[in-house]
Amino acid sequence: MHRRTKIKIAIFVLLVGMACMFTAVVTDHWAVLSPRVDKVNETCEAAHFGLWRLCKKYIYISSENFEQGQVCGPISLPGEENCSYFRHFTPGLDAEIFEHKTQKEYNISAAAISIFSLAFIILGSLCLMGSCTGKGKGRDYLLKPAGMFFAFAGLCAFISVEVMRQSVKRMVDSEETVWIDHYYAWSFACACTGFVLLFLTGIALLILSMPQMPRNPWETCMDAEPEQVE
Repeated sequence: MHRRTKIKIAIFVLLVGMACMFTAVVTDHWAVLSPRVDKVNETCEAAHFGLWRLCKKYIYISSENFEQGQVCGPISLPGEENCSYFRHFTPGLDAEIFEHKTQKEYNISAAAISIFSLAFIILGSLCLMGSCTGKGKGRDYLLKPAGMFFAFAGLCAFISVEVMRQSVKRMVDSEETVWIDHYYAWSFACACTGFVLLFLTGIALLILSMPQMPRNPWETCMDAEPEQVE
């Protein structure tokens, strides 16, 4: 396959990865939390949240679908939903969801690291645009920092995902919490997909931008003529 075609495929995959990461950051379906349901014909309160917003859903549990020891939900059932943005930097707020200060700090860290991921994506996109509009050696040169920025963006996405996972785990494992069940939703899946696509394709773009290997054993890497990307 021609080198130009490989780079075009890499750019397309990067666009998909960027779309997944942006979707994950702006949506609030990273994790769903559910308490235990002890009584029938009552309303229970489930919650789903992302990096910036918490949504509580009040679901009515009728006698027809009540089972002993079940949890509130699923979240797809009809019910009144109330969403509010986290006040990350205001002490004492959001205490009903973040039972411990450490858990709140976990969520703040995940949100901050995701911003770094978006910043690297923007820097990589600028380098990629410069590469597409440039000429000669400058075109090849800009592909190298673009690949590095996208790889860093994927790495930050992975760290944000892991920090969020640890935050949810600590909330559910706490003895004082009302949440006894959880699962990760589609925003979390988008972040994981963004991590894989950005990191691997960034590395691939970096490799593709390297000088070509010598065609003959007596050539050196410095002697080999650089292949231009048109």
